[in-house]
Amino acid sequence: MILSFFSPPSILSPMFNIPILVGSTRRDRQSIKVARFVFGRLQQRQNVQTELLDLLEYNLPIMEERLRFRDDPPPRLIEFAAKIDRADSIVIVTPEYNNGYPGVLKNALDYLLPEYERKPVGIVTVSAGGHGGITCLAQLRLVTIGMGAFPIPENLAVSRVHESFNEDGTPNDPAYEKRADGFFDELLWFTDAIVDKKGKDKLASK
Repeated sequence: MILSFFSPPSILSPMFNIPILVGSTRRDRQSIKVARFVFGRLQQRQNVQTELLDLLEYNLPIMEERLRFRDDPPPRLIEFAAKIDRADSIVIVTPEYNNGYPGVLKNALDYLLPEYERKPVGIVTVSAGGHGGITCLAQLRLVTIGMGAFPIPENLAVSRVHESFNEDGTPNDPAYEKRADGFFDELLWFTDAIVDKKGKDKLASK
């Protein structure tokens, strides 16, 4: 009798494309420190490709019309739209200004629509005070629903950002590491579920 030993085929986890949208262009912005933290944590996930989409670098002008209705798009808007379109889900990092979110973020969101549809969105809010930007969070959830996206129930709210994070994105409070793990676990759960459903729908339509 000949015994044969073999290893079963490995099941590879899907690779998810999850860019991080940096929602402030303000001078001396503190939210960029949190965006660096989020970027570093996402990079540690083996099945995630990520990058920072910094609105300061894209410098999009005030929207006159959505991209799909224009034949004269502003510089870099096509590039920005393509990256959002390719994303499986999106993380938005935004400060809270006057109980709301920055106009530059709303401007960038309004340029697009189908590119955001049926994509999970994780929202990270940042404030100088002690409430972590929860008013901004509530408003932004409504906006992303209006865009046809799915804001996840979990959030990552950062209070007293000047004290909580170093310039390189290192948190001074280790509790943010644990909270970030829970936030990303939920984002990836929703991302996996939506990507799987989209894949099944695509197969069914063939």
